[in-house]
Amino acid sequence: MKSEYNSIGKNIQRRDIVEKLTGQANFCADIALKDALSLKVLRSSRHHAVIDKIDVSDALKIPGVVNVFTAADIPGKNLMGIINKDQPLLAHDKVRSLADPVALVAAQTDEIARQAIKVINVTYTDLEPIFDIEAALAPGAPKIHKKGNTLFTRRIKKGDAGTAFETCHTIIEKKYMTHAVEHNYIEPDAGAGYVDEDGTLVIYASTQNPHYDHKEVQGFLGLKDDQVRIIQAATGGGFGSKLDLNVQGFIGLALYHLKQPVRYVYTREESYLATAKRHPFTIHMKTGADKNGKLKAIHIRAYCNTGAYGSYGIAVASRSAVHGTGPYEIDHVDIECACIYTNQPFCGAMRGFGAPQMAFAHESQMDLLAKKLGMDPMEIRMLNGFKKGSINGTGQQLIDSVGYPECLEKIMPYYEEALTNWVTEKTTPFTKRGIGIGGMWYGIGNTGVQNPSTARIELDQNGRVILYTGCADIGQGSSTILTQVAGEVLGIAPEAIQLVVGDTKFTTNAGATSASRQTYISGNAVKDAAEQLARVLLTEGANKLKVSKTALSFGDHSLQIAGHPERSVAFDWLAKRIHEKGVSLSWQGYFDPETIPLDLETGQGSPYATYAFACHLALVEVDVLTGQVSVKKIVAAHDVGRAIHPENVIGQICGGVAMGVGFALMEAFEFGKTLSMKDYHIPTCADMPEVIPIIVESVEPTGPFGAKGVGEPALIPTAPAILNAVSHALGKRLYSLPADLESVLQASIDSGHFGPEEKM
Repeated sequence: MKSEYNSIGKNIQRRDIVEKLTGQANFCADIALKDALSLKVLRSSRHHAVIDKIDVSDALKIPGVVNVFTAADIPGKNLMGIINKDQPLLAHDKVRSLADPVALVAAQTDEIARQAIKVINVTYTDLEPIFDIEAALAPGAPKIHKKGNTLFTRRIKKGDAGTAFETCHTIIEKKYMTHAVEHNYIEPDAGAGYVDEDGTLVIYASTQNPHYDHKEVQGFLGLKDDQVRIIQAATGGGFGSKLDLNVQGFIGLALYHLKQPVRYVYTREESYLATAKRHPFTIHMKTGADKNGKLKAIHIRAYCNTGAYGSYGIAVASRSAVHGTGPYEIDHVDIECACIYTNQPFCGAMRGFGAPQMAFAHESQMDLLAKKLGMDPMEIRMLNGFKKGSINGTGQQLIDSVGYPECLEKIMPYYEEALTNWVTEKTTPFTKRGIGIGGMWYGIGNTGVQNPSTARIELDQNGRVILYTGCADIGQGSSTILTQVAGEVLGIAPEAIQLVVGDTKFTTNAGATSASRQTYISGNAVKDAAEQLARVLLTEGANKLKVSKTALSFGDHSLQIAGHPERSVAFDWLAKRIHEKGVSLSWQGYFDPETIPLDLETGQGSPYATYAFACHLALVEVDVLTGQVSVKKIVAAHDVGRAIHPENVIGQICGGVAMGVGFALMEAFEFGKTLSMKDYHIPTCADMPEVIPIIVESVEPTGPFGAKGVGEPALIPTAPAILNAVSHALGKRLYSLPADLESVLQASIDSGHFGPEEKM
């Protein structure tokens, strides 16, 4: 047995760092194809209407316009959606939001394409629009889709919550609300494409799932697998939005008809209008405990506004319901989360899939319970937190890698010091200090469904190892981590592994870069492929060196007899020998986490094979005269299983905190009002607190070398911790996100922090 790993847990240089730091990385908007046409889309001018006629004749008369396409020009199926196919590439019978694309223009320049859009004449018959959940669910409401206005409802039922509430000593029942949120990655949505010499449509995409893109474009056009190729370009962030198609379908349609290079770059206004948002939630939560603070029952009715199309709404409803209890053991659970269609632009996946919204509610409830029971907020969490052997709301027993208690323990010294010293330090008369805790659990991967990954490893006859993976690296560092996994198995430096990523011509499907799944799931697929290759090498090496396979170890592109490095055989010799015998030197790995689908009526099952856990401590200062909240410090303890690349984990935690500050205090996308970045507030460096990341390694037996994930968990506890801290500072709780200047100032006034003269 090795006493330590060679590659795992090491802060090696990231694969893409030099190109990005020096500006050499080619993002989609940078890709310049010779004589490329510009594409632009005409979007609906109605929220909800029947399309009577589309007249493109005036647009076609403009010099430089090559063609204008409508739904009638789509040769295949005009529907997309990774879970529920309800969204057309180009609207054909009706429009359901202002974001709906109606016609696609191909022209010689962007300016000509914009001119053409202005003269396309669309005749509509207006239908009554619906913008909020209450209107969508009202009796007799117009149907946005034929099936009605409810996309999906997830139910979680365990025990008898109604009866259990009758025996509770303390009950807290509150309503919580969150706004829609824009992803706001700096890179614009963009893509480019051409037709190669074989007639294949080649599309460069800024994407989180190239193989999904491939399948959808192929479906639109009615083409075979090998007639479409998606290549993931350098991707400047995604956070969930780039799980949906942005420009890929339009580029594919233009290539299919025109057979010449095209490009499409969204304006920022178009990105704001036409890409997915975080679902706004309304959450009614009732939580009951006994006199000692032990949780007994929870009742939740939650509604999320998915807008005009489903996108990832089903996943959001499912995950938020499963995670509604928070990281706490509760015997009696009654949860329903419904995802509702409206005529707003669509909402989809965003870092956390509904868990951040639900965490705001369940962590507020924990503080309210603690206050009413006269308990410390940390005490009530330690009493109820998941531990090994706990049973969650879906009836799944948590056996291994349950690091929530350790996260709380790691936070405790900082919490006690802040209570004793920091919060009592003298400040200005109108500055109030507060301390807040936010807990979290997060299932790794998709919810109760198959979500496998594949990977391929090849050894060429020169002894070089090549890793092929469809896993999209969108800045989270997966390419680096996967080479660390392969390098550990084969005993070679990760930097020495050649990498082919996100090209559907050469790589197999790794699934979406979402749900914090790639380190765990693709990591295991890579490990499986590498181990298959390793077995072949060990067999041939043992034959060559005349020893048992157990006597051999990998090192520096060779196999060596343990303790006798001079007795070795190089990979290139082994490769040639194995090739001569007709044995494959290319091996495909596979991994699909073991889950049990959730029962449709009760939600009982095992939705995830493993969970991440975390606790954040927030220290804030509130200016009661202005409503300004300054987050001074976040202490963030995260159970990641094993940190394959510790600096990468720290980077994810810090990035998650930054996004969490925005979610807590300033980010609110208002449909019809938020048009671009000038209308939208996100944190800057001046808003960032000191971040103290703490890595907790509760090793996951089924993970690659014990790893789980941290991408989405890094965000989730931040807003709950900040809001609990603000409430602690003011003595007044806020029940809606974001806690912006106006709402904090109003809470400050309501809590009586200054007299009539100061209020004027």
